[in-house]
Amino acid sequence: MTQEKKKFSKNINIKNRKAHFEYHFLDKYIAGIVLTGTEIKSIREGRVSLQQAYCFISRGELFIKEMNISPYSQAKHYNHEPTRERKLLVTKKELKKLEDKTKEASTTIVPTRLFINDRGLAKLEIALAKGKKLHDKREDIRKKDVEKELSRIKY
Repeated sequence: MTQEKKKFSKNINIKNRKAHFEYHFLDKYIAGIVLTGTEIKSIREGRVSLQQAYCFISRGELFIKEMNISPYSQAKHYNHEPTRERKLLVTKKELKKLEDKTKEASTTIVPTRLFINDRGLAKLEIALAKGKKLHDKREDIRKKDVEKELSRIKY
């Protein structure tokens, strides 16, 4: 029983670091995810990748695609498909706002963070984002290098 408690962590916080490098975030939202039993067990083990994931709106609903949740190792034949489309749960007002913003400007919806809230539910932080240009990425790298140098000088 003690190994079982250690196996599932309550403080899951999986970030999409690539998204911070590729996009400027305009707005952030918290969305619930419709999952199966083996998917939530894999998430609690921390076996999720958000690197290639993206969100889209279809028929008035928000979905996430290419979010890789590895199959649960102890499930035999009732396991889930790792990269299936999963429905995201947001309010109608938020969905309408996201739909309008993605249609009018060259913006996209990107998953930034997956976490388990205090009630034990898996939540996904999504951001309305605009793509960075190459010179913006270089500028961000320069800023990070300057900050590192300044922190080294202080200590």
